[in-house]
Amino acid sequence: MAELAKIYIAGEWTEGTGDTAHELVSPVTGEHLATVPIASAGDIDRAVAAARAAQDDFRHWSPFERADLCHRIAGAIDEIVEEVARIQTLEQGKPYHAESLEDIQEANQYFINAAEDIKRLGGEVIPTTDRSKRMFTFRRPVGVWAAITPWNFPVTIPLEYIGPGLAAGNAVIAKPPEFTSLALLKLAEAFDAAGVPKGLVSVIPGGGAVGDALVTHAGIDAIGFTGSTETGRKIISRMGIKRSIMEMSGNGPTIVADDADIAAAAVAAVYGAYYNAGQVCCATERVIVLDAVHDEFVEAALEASDVVRLGDPFDEGTTMGPLNNEPTAQKMDRHLADATDRGAEVLRGGGRAAGFPTALYYDFTVVDRVPEESLLSQEESFGPVLPILTASDDAEAAAMANRTRLGLQAAVFTDSLQKAFWYADRIRSGTVVVNDSTDFWETFQPFGGAAGTDTGWGRGRIEEFTDLQTLVIDVGTGDSQAQ
Repeated sequence: MAELAKIYIAGEWTEGTGDTAHELVSPVTGEHLATVPIASAGDIDRAVAAARAAQDDFRHWSPFERADLCHRIAGAIDEIVEEVARIQTLEQGKPYHAESLEDIQEANQYFINAAEDIKRLGGEVIPTTDRSKRMFTFRRPVGVWAAITPWNFPVTIPLEYIGPGLAAGNAVIAKPPEFTSLALLKLAEAFDAAGVPKGLVSVIPGGGAVGDALVTHAGIDAIGFTGSTETGRKIISRMGIKRSIMEMSGNGPTIVADDADIAAAAVAAVYGAYYNAGQVCCATERVIVLDAVHDEFVEAALEASDVVRLGDPFDEGTTMGPLNNEPTAQKMDRHLADATDRGAEVLRGGGRAAGFPTALYYDFTVVDRVPEESLLSQEESFGPVLPILTASDDAEAAAMANRTRLGLQAAVFTDSLQKAFWYADRIRSGTVVVNDSTDFWETFQPFGGAAGTDTGWGRGRIEEFTDLQTLVIDVGTGDSQAQ
């Protein structure tokens, strides 16, 4: 598969004008996949100029015309699902049959949902104190967005921005990381097939320098970012007065109350820890178990983890592939060493697996009696690990859940509806899932954080890609004063 990749700028395939490139190596096989050009400042200027020109016309398309375009894109994605999924597995590492195919099959939903949402996005008539005035609101496109997205979901996360962005009348320049860019570049063929006007979408892989050039570019109106909190803070400090959507890190707690279905809680917690090798912002990062059911939960979790099959991501029996990159693997090493130094007990796994083509295959790991002050508890590990902590009662469990600055998505297991609401009222988290995994996800759900995690997605995701405009008209009644 090794090749010189082309990047997608202003609706055209090009090697760019930059003098640097990234050698993309598969975490699955260790083989060289492609040489990915890194865009120059001139390439970025060209993409932004083309986006502004295309969006100036596109913003006047009717919502139904834009909805039709989104449906055509969804149909074009359907034609290349298997090829895009194969590329994603090779460059990212997630299992082809268990995850990648589903990812790409889901991708078209971002365009279908956006197409239906935009047709129903209306304004309102607002009463005025002046009899001669009529006041209306409209939703207008923001303009040109830069979408800076991570490597854990190389296709679906960019499309969370591109789908509603296009439906609302915007142009979008997507910047995936250079080491997971091939799948999104392949999917960009769907934009051509669907007849997307040239310039409305560009895909420009790159690292921090390319991202910073987009963030600070005067021609960019808004920033969409999904990634680490550290990078998000840098973007906020650099972007100036721009609209933004910032979806950042999580440290999702799963609380197991003393009246929970323990077997169900264990299955859900294990799934949330091994899905995508734990490389998910709403993964099961901590399990806070009440003392009364601790032993039962540990036994159930070890039994549930028997379903994890680390192996070749193209094997149908594999449920977990390798980690994507060495820094993530090193973080796992560091977090586990810190936890065991502080007295935690590794019950399963605990390190890199031998006998695989790369050093990125990591055993599924269960760690008990994790100290709350350990890195494994306080930071986002982003790997296949199930850390188990204990609490004496519900109040302590809720307090432990809140002792983090990463409140994205939490889970609570209880048979009591009253207790479920009690926890939801107390946990600072953008989403609280009751009796299911922290990895629960729907393409249309509100998804935002608390406790400093992010600004997130609002109730109507499509609205995030619009500006609210108020129109006031004097209808000339001759009576300008309210009586």
